[in-house]
Amino acid sequence: MILSMSQFSLRHSKTIRGLLLFGFAATFPIGALRAQSPQSPSAPSNAPSNSEQSTVGDSPDDPGPLATDVSPALTHAAVSAAAEKVASWERARTQPTFNRLWTYAALYDGFLAASKTTGDTRFHDAMVHMSEGFGWKLINDRFPHADDMALGKTYMDLYLDPGLGSHDPVRIAHTKQVLDQLLARPDDPAKLLWWWCDALYMAPPVLAKMAVATGDRRYLDFMDKEWWETSASLYDPVEHLYFRDSRYFTQKQKNGQKIFWSRGNGWVMGSFVKVLSVMPADYPARPKYIKQFRQLADRLAAIQSKDGLWRSGLLDPDSYDLPEVSGSGFFTYAMAWGINQGILDRAKFLPVVTRAWTGLISHIYADGRLGSIQPIDGQPGVFKPSASYVYGVGSFLLAASEVDILTRSLSSGHQAFTGLSNPSQQNR
Repeated sequence: MILSMSQFSLRHSKTIRGLLLFGFAATFPIGALRAQSPQSPSAPSNAPSNSEQSTVGDSPDDPGPLATDVSPALTHAAVSAAAEKVASWERARTQPTFNRLWTYAALYDGFLAASKTTGDTRFHDAMVHMSEGFGWKLINDRFPHADDMALGKTYMDLYLDPGLGSHDPVRIAHTKQVLDQLLARPDDPAKLLWWWCDALYMAPPVLAKMAVATGDRRYLDFMDKEWWETSASLYDPVEHLYFRDSRYFTQKQKNGQKIFWSRGNGWVMGSFVKVLSVMPADYPARPKYIKQFRQLADRLAAIQSKDGLWRSGLLDPDSYDLPEVSGSGFFTYAMAWGINQGILDRAKFLPVVTRAWTGLISHIYADGRLGSIQPIDGQPGVFKPSASYVYGVGSFLLAASEVDILTRSLSSGHQAFTGLSNPSQQNR
């Protein structure tokens, strides 16, 4: 949905209803936070907290066989079946440990997308119940950290989305309170607010959606200012990729190339989709976002591996045996969206998306586990084929949602092709 400025204001029409607090809410980790660097990124830590380690995913030695009942075909039935299989397994595994951390926020985005793709309301309903259990509130223990605002995307979608939402003001009240605090925060030119590229997925979409919900452009203008300050620091205008943070400006991969982390750039690509989807068509800076989005997409298309996916270290694929599914999922999501919106050239990017979707499907196990997802980190790394973590499942389900939309145009006359015809035979 692209809005004009004249369409930018929405009215609230429903009264606040009482909160239904589920008994499990008290057991969720409320203060558990990602071990991130302080305001200065001079010596950041990437070690996950104990809560994250115990709930975010695992890497069993024997995950069982790969799935034989999923297909890479670009049809609604095939895409929906793959999304249903993965989402159902992940929901059963994680619902007892739903929490408000950034890791789960990405999964929740995927669950809402999966409800649309599959028509299965269980995923949407689980998000409503989760949100009610937390009183529609964000973590706000280390303001203004962007990670703690990431859950706001789910609250905003459950408020705004005509297919999923309800304009009940309680759904966005606390998120608005936190964002108002952010807008009122004195600016410190010496400290970059969003100093790591992941942050662009966590906070900017929430601000952009709040601008839609309230009709107040200050939220979008604030986001725009901070986005381009982050870009000026972390975006490499030669490589057309984002450094994860300033530590990597001078570090190199084994092959001498600069270090560009797959999932970090995936977060950025995912944010482009979420921000541009609600940014008014006549917003002055919109062409600048489109330009950078296209630059990133072109660069990523050029370095896609033969199996359709991308390695953890984007410019040194030979150092990583396995593809990395969380970054690859976000790339697939963004490129499919770009085709669907007419922003990316269909002839160029449809083969890229087709190969990527085929590659993603090849990492689904018989029980629905999605593997080859790098554990929590802030840099390229190695992992097991079985590694499955919630944010990677979220990116896969988002990718499925846009690939599913793409199937509609294919079925209406465009020639589809299936990329790698037998994904189970790929080198794992």
